[in-house]
Amino acid sequence: MIGLECRFYQASSSEMFGATPPPQNELTPFWPRSPYGAAKVYGYWMARNYREAYGMYAVNGILFNHESPRRGETFVTRKISRAAARIKVGLDEDLYLGNLDAVRDWGYAKEYVEAMWLMLQAEEPADYVVATGTAYTVRDFVQIAFDHAGLDWEKYVKFDERYLRPSEVDALIGDASKVAEILGWKSKTLVPDLARLMVNADYELAMAEVKSRE
Repeated sequence: MIGLECRFYQASSSEMFGATPPPQNELTPFWPRSPYGAAKVYGYWMARNYREAYGMYAVNGILFNHESPRRGETFVTRKISRAAARIKVGLDEDLYLGNLDAVRDWGYAKEYVEAMWLMLQAEEPADYVVATGTAYTVRDFVQIAFDHAGLDWEKYVKFDERYLRPSEVDALIGDASKVAEILGWKSKTLVPDLARLMVNADYELAMAEVKSRE
């Protein structure tokens, strides 16, 4: 060790819990169902090992799904909000999705970054679940987004088995009691508002594209 004063944040993930039934907190056993989840478990334990063995200020932020208008277009929430906006203005016609019954705990990325920052300000390093504690299906997110766009989602959303996961994670719902109690953090933006703000942002992008074609 070179003695450098630093604080290390490890981006852990709710995908580490995988098939373990919700709600999931810092004491929930890991049961990853994807190579990504398994790799995140490795990173989690490496951070803990360096903290416990070498006294390094290392924290694991076990973040549940956190979304925003900046989310990549291949992620399901952004895929939904973007499709709703583009169908509304006539740029697209359909949206293809896989399992609509998967349950997730979606929060607002902007607020989750605040939780990351708070972890690094604490006197002692620790691991924290960051989540809203609420459960919505993919179908719920679709309906909220399309309703906001003034569209009947059932007319546009189609099933495509290519988007089914080889080993499905049925439900991820976080218990963020620890981060609320110790760091005073609590989510403010839940799925209904989150879906609407994402659709609004994608509608602006879609309208700009329409105008650029005129």
